[in-house]
Order: sequence, then structure tokens, then C-alpha cells
Amino acid sequence: MKRHPAGPHSNPKAANPKAVPDSTAALEDLWLRGVAANTGAPADVLLRLLDPAGGEARRILCEQRSLPQEVMDAAIAHPDAGVRRSFARNPHVPPAQRARLVEDPHSLVRAQVASGPHPRPRQPRPLPDDALVFLLTAEDGGESGHLTANEIAWELVSSYQMPPSFRYRMLGHEHPALRALATDLWSGLTPEQRNALLADPHPDVRERAEHHVRTADPATMEAELPERACHARWWILNNHALSDAVVEACLADPESRLCLAGNPYTPRHALVRLARDVDPAVRVRVAARADLDPALWAELAEDPDARVRTRARVQPLPRTRAQCEAVDHEMGGPLECCCLILERYETPDPDWYRACAMSEEVVLRLAAARCPALPADLVRRLARDPDEEVRHRLASWHPLAPAAIVLAAFVARPDQRPHLLAQSRLPRTGLAHLLGHEDPEVRALAAADPTGRAPVELLTDPDEHVRRAAAANPLFSRGTLETLLQDPATAEGAAANPGLPDVRLHALLDSARLPR
Repeated sequence: MKRHPAGPHSNPKAANPKAVPDSTAALEDLWLRGVAANTGAPADVLLRLLDPAGGEARRILCEQRSLPQEVMDAAIAHPDAGVRRSFARNPHVPPAQRARLVEDPHSLVRAQVASGPHPRPRQPRPLPDDALVFLLTAEDGGESGHLTANEIAWELVSSYQMPPSFRYRMLGHEHPALRALATDLWSGLTPEQRNALLADPHPDVRERAEHHVRTADPATMEAELPERACHARWWILNNHALSDAVVEACLADPESRLCLAGNPYTPRHALVRLARDVDPAVRVRVAARADLDPALWAELAEDPDARVRTRARVQPLPRTRAQCEAVDHEMGGPLECCCLILERYETPDPDWYRACAMSEEVVLRLAAARCPALPADLVRRLARDPDEEVRHRLASWHPLAPAAIVLAAFVARPDQRPHLLAQSRLPRTGLAHLLGHEDPEVRALAAADPTGRAPVELLTDPDEHVRRAAAANPLFSRGTLETLLQDPATAEGAAANPGLPDVRLHALLDSARLPR
């Protein structure tokens, strides 16, 4: 693609704002925005929008849609760092394409690759291993010094683009910074792997490994425990080994007792006292532990508080910590679930999920619905579940969820819609019955249905997104589209209509004076 230098006079309209009437200029801007979103536009049309005269349409093109390979290549090689940065945050392009910018000379572009797509997808896709390795081991350099390599690496660590499996693969890597990452998986490592990290030739790796050993040493944790309330104090009380003196002090403090109830190192004598605490929230946390003995479990299963009884009874012994965490997720608050769908550090046994899918306990069926590896026969079973939330959870999480329940979840759960719209499982046809729905987001989905009849009544809908989706419906005739292109209320949607031929799309860009 021919590169055009950026500058105040590269856009004829910017150089002479009175060259066209305001109303015409507004229509031209709408046409550019619409063409940028047009799924039927060929690469040679889209490439013209990368010119500086493309304005806001250029950002829409690079950031908000999937792109042909030629356009991705041009965006990655574009001389404007703003274009490259927009492409780096595009959630619709494959991670391998975004990863081509990890060595970009501009630090803000590299940082955007590390930060991940925006808005962040509910199910982030990992960057390729070689891109992760480069970002985590890079040194400062390039033409822009806005951010250091270390700052960019921290962006990556918090971006959810680095799955636990990558850390496992780095256990034997030649670079010490990558071996050090594997120490974060300490509880899941074998004794041999832990010993190898503790004997690592690099001091940084050994220090990270030794930190995990210290967390299991009560005397060390007592010495490091801050006296005043702070994040570090609560973290230690919740997760690390505690001395007898600290345990006794915690038992005398209501806030600390809640931490102690969930701490995996809490001794049994303290658990017995916590299981009879006056605060039911403390007893619930004890009832959720994986290491309960039968006597303590039986006592909590008869607790006077219904929530405590339920938390104990829903999971008979024996049970693992991973299983308890899966159930806690379903019992921890409102059933509406919009959490990120991530690769887990520890996953319950598949047989446990199968048993949950057939359980009479709705909480266990909710947990099963979140398992993407659940077999097809149990998916069909949960798709007919009498509990609506189980069906909605399955629709959001499982790749084999039937189209009917995915559509039902889209209609009933507004918070799930951004995630569901990104799924091929969401039906895009047969939606005529939703054209009159009270929710504009549902009407917009129905308005884009390319089957049935043209949604004429939605061209005057009070919601602009509905009007745009309706005008982009390919069922409209060429003559109708020409009329819609001249109306500011529908011009953007009409320009996004995949029924417009290539020559007409080029003509719209010619009208906006974009160079060929």
C-alpha cells in the first residue's frame, strides 16, 4: 500500500473546511464510517481508509472489526504509530497478527500488544509463546521511550494473555526471568520441579522459589506479618502458614477469624472453634473447605443457618480444593456470571463435572455448565435443565451449547451480550419474531437478519443502533439503499450494507475525497 505522510494538509477537507457544505461533509463522514464497518467491502476499498483523510473511519477500521490479510499487513506496516496502536487493541484479529507488533519501534504500540485487546474479551486469547517470551525478556530500546520494557512486561502479566500452561512450558527455559515465572505454579509443581527451582543457578529464580517455601514456615510468616490492617496482612492471614500465637490472636478478632476460616494451613483445633463461631459467614467458609473431617462436616451439615447447611451438604466428602472453589464460585453471590473465561491453574476431574451435571443440586449443575469440556450428551441434558440460570450459563460457556439457548441467553441477559455477539453460536437468522422486541439491542440483532424480509419499520426506530443495523441489511434493494445513503439517520448503516457493489463503495470514498 502506498504510504501517505500525515499532516494538516493531507485531508482536503481539513485544508479547506468551507470547500463542502456542512451537511454534505456530515454525510461523507457517515459514509466513511459505514464503509469501514462494511463486511462486504473488498481489501482495495478498505486500504483507502488507511489514508489520514479517513479520520475516525480509519480508527473504526483498525480497531473494531475483522480484516482481510492485506489490510492487516498494511496496518502493521503503517507509518502512523496511532494506526498500529489501534490495530494492536483490535479484539477481532487473531493474536498471531497482533503479535507481529511486539518489536514495534514505538513503546506505546508494544505496550498495547502487551495490554491486550480493548474492550477486553470475556474469553481472552493468549499471545503466541514467542511473542510472550519476547515481551517478558525485552530490553529498553526503540524510537519511543514513553514506557520501559519492565512496564510493558507488567502490562502483559495483568492482561490475561499469558495462560498457566505457558508458565509450565517455561520451567526449563534458558532465560531466568521465564523460569522464575514458573514458581507462581508452586502448589501444582512436583517435588522434583520445586527442587530444581530451589537449586536454580540464577539467584532471582532461587529467591522466588524460596519465597514459596517461606510461606509454609509459621515463624517466618509471624515475623513478616504487619501489625496494622493492610493488604499484606490480610494476604498472609488468608493464605500462609501461621504460628500458634498468630492463630490464637486471630481467634480473638472477628475480622481475622474470617481469614483463618479459609486459610489452608489453619490447624484442626482452630477449625473446630471456627465451625461454632457466632458469625455464620465464618461457619460458611469452614463448611467450604476441602480438608474437613467427617465429624466436622456432619456438624456443619446440621447447622442452624440454612446457608451453612447447604454449603456443607452440597459437597459430601471427599472433595478437592479445586472442586470446592468451583462450587464457591456459584454460591458466592448473584447468579449472573460475567467473569472472564480463563484457563485454570487447577481443574477438577472431568468425572466430577459429569456427576455435577446429573446432580439434583442446582449449584452443582451450574458448576458443570461452566465446564467447556463437558461431553455432548450432558450438554444436551443441561440445555433442557429446568433452571433457567443453568441454561444461560451453559450458553455462555460451552462451545456445543444449542443455538436456541444461546439466543435465549442473549435476550434475557444484557450483561452477557458483548460476549455472545462474538460467538458464532449466536443465531443470526430466523429472528423475525424479535423485530418488535422492547429492548433495542435485541431489535438491532433481529434487524441484521439477512433472511426473511427487509426490516423497513426499523429504519425509523428511535434507537440509532437499530436504524444502523436495519439500513445495513442486505435485503434492501439498490434503489432503497441510494435513498438511505442520503438520509443522515440511515447513511452510516447504508454505507455498511454488504449489498453495495465495489464500484459504489469506491464512489463513496471518491465523494469524500480519499486518495485511490
